[in-house]
Amino acid sequence: MLKQKSVWMHIGAGSFHRAHQAWYLHRLIQQGDDSWSIALGNIRNDANTLLDNLAKQNGEYTLETVSPEGERKYEKITSVRKILHWDEKLTELVKQGCEKETRVIAFTVTEGGYYLTPQHELDSEQSDIKADLKGELRTIYGTLAHILRARLAAHGEAVTLLNCDNLRHNGERFRHGFLSFLQLKGEIKLYEWVKNQTRSPNTMVDRITPRPTPDVAERVKQHTGWDDKAPVMGESFIQWVIEDDFINGRPALEKVDVEMVDSVLPWEEAKIRILNASHSCIAWAGTLIGLNFIDDSTRELPIKQMAWNYVTQDVIPSLSPSPLDLEQYRDVVLARFSNPYIKDTNQRVAADGLSKIPGFITPTLQERYEQQQTPSATAVLPALFFVFLKRWAQGKLPYEYQDGVLDVAYYQTLMNADNALDKFVADETLFGSLANSAEFHTLMINTVANIENWLKSPEQTL
Repeated sequence: MLKQKSVWMHIGAGSFHRAHQAWYLHRLIQQGDDSWSIALGNIRNDANTLLDNLAKQNGEYTLETVSPEGERKYEKITSVRKILHWDEKLTELVKQGCEKETRVIAFTVTEGGYYLTPQHELDSEQSDIKADLKGELRTIYGTLAHILRARLAAHGEAVTLLNCDNLRHNGERFRHGFLSFLQLKGEIKLYEWVKNQTRSPNTMVDRITPRPTPDVAERVKQHTGWDDKAPVMGESFIQWVIEDDFINGRPALEKVDVEMVDSVLPWEEAKIRILNASHSCIAWAGTLIGLNFIDDSTRELPIKQMAWNYVTQDVIPSLSPSPLDLEQYRDVVLARFSNPYIKDTNQRVAADGLSKIPGFITPTLQERYEQQQTPSATAVLPALFFVFLKRWAQGKLPYEYQDGVLDVAYYQTLMNADNALDKFVADETLFGSLANSAEFHTLMINTVANIENWLKSPEQTL
């Protein structure tokens, strides 16, 4: 019997999806299982050129991977079978979302794209959320409400909503935010349907994927002969862990080494705290001493030591006991960051710090205090970010800082004020209950002073 054809609709046409989820589905197709394919679209119009180029190539593109030893591989990815072109009403996304064969709607909109407070509630004061509550389509919430409203009207078949972003408890947090959005919007019928006819499993995703530079296309042409207008590159390492809770079928992802589990929690915490937070640490520190790339920054011993100390002194005690070998994971992560062939930029990794501090870093600060320990090694990370933001406010960063929740006028004023550090540390959206802790304030004052001193002779360890 022929397998039914199913569609994985993906919202978010950036490099990560095409180097990660699309690669796994491509591998299934390579094994002879072509029952699932991807329809790819975007919420905003900033991917229009990319989508047009993919459409001209029938959705196909080249993935270049490179190992820490410099071994490059080239693979034509064939899982994207339909391009959903952008317009202001997201017409093609809505149409595809209404199709019965669309059984999974997945998305990558970055961790800043969920507009959550430190208490993990929807931040309805954000201008994009306010706009979507009035019917605009700026966020994943307004977009999915628009799509699923039409799906419910058409037939109401169940669908899995799959978050593929670096967000702790990403399925649960997204789902809570989405249901809160629907309640605020007064969409009771859609709210009940989403509660009963969708699932949102938690996932953990991992592959370092820099923004493609022109030399990727040049190498692709040299090695494959194809003048690819939409290539993507990533490291050779890849991992995907998913809670097996799909409501209307799923691809046989376990056949291509995706780990289907009951709970992603141990993997998720290790990834977010050891990989993501260390990545940010290295990007902020590297930028402050004039470096452009993650690999160069990681090979600076004082910077690598900051990340190593943070993980060893604070994260591992916080996460132990763990089913994972956390020391080995730390060492593998730092080796991956040192890969000289990836050329991941500090600009990309330094982005969205205002979401990364509460999401990736504050939980370790809080847990170490709860364990009656002073998190000196962890405090280095927000201290680096504070100095980084000060440089930004003074116009002294070597690149444009990108942050989805940055209120430019507010932070320009704050970071240039005499009491900038006091105000920064007292921000509950960044530090939760620690914002009111005198002990934490003292720790941050001392740590920022140490960072400023280190920057005078950055060849010394902190």
